Amino acid sequence: MAKAAVDAPGAQATALPSQQDGSMLVVKLVATIMAIDNELAGIDAQIAAHLRRHQDGDVLLSMPGFGPILAATFLAQIGGSLDAFDDVGRLASVADLAPVPRDSGRISGNLHRLRHLDRRLLRTCYLAALSSLNSSPASRAFYNRNRAEGKSHKQALIALTRRRMNVIWAMLRDHAPYVEPAISLPITA
Repeated sequence: MAKAAVDAPGAQATALPSQQDGSMLVVKLVATIMAIDNELAGIDAQIAAHLRRHQDGDVLLSMPGFGPILAATFLAQIGGSLDAFDDVGRLASVADLAPVPRDSGRISGNLHRLRHLDRRLLRTCYLAALSSLNSSPASRAFYNRNRAEGKSHKQALIALTRRRMNVIWAMLRDHAPYVEPAISLPITA
C-alpha cells in the first residue's frame, strides 16, 4: 500500500504545476507513516515481552479476547495484582460494571456509581468481551441468551463483561489458565 502511494503521483496522465511538490510531500508522509508503524510494532513487541514476564501474563492471555495489549492494559489498571480489591464486586464496581449500594436506615435498594471509577479498565474489559464473541463459544452463547431475553446489544455485552470479570478474578486468584466451558445446547423436540 505504501509503495502504491509513492508511485501514484508519477503514474498520472495529467501534469499539474504543483505535482512535483505534491509528490515529494506524499513520499515524505509515507516514509513518516512507515517509520511510525515500525516504531509501534517495536513497542508492541516490548509490551508482549514484558507481559510474558509478569506472573499472571500467560494466565490472562489464555482468556479469549485478551491479546498482549489488552492484557497488559488490564494488569496496569489493576496495579499488577488483585491485592487492592477485597472481592470481585469491588473490582467490578471500580470498572463501573456493578453499582454500589448506598442503603441507609429503612431505605434499601439505593444504588449508585462510584465517583472514582476507572474508565480505562471498563474499556479494556468491554473490548476484550467484544473480541471474545468471535473466539469463545461460551461467550457467544451467553451473549445470544441475553439478546434473546430482550436486552440490547450494549446491555448484553455489559452483562458478558461483568460475567467475564468473575472468571478473570478466579483465574488470577488461583493462577489458573482459562478453560472453555462446555456449552449445553437446548433440546428441541
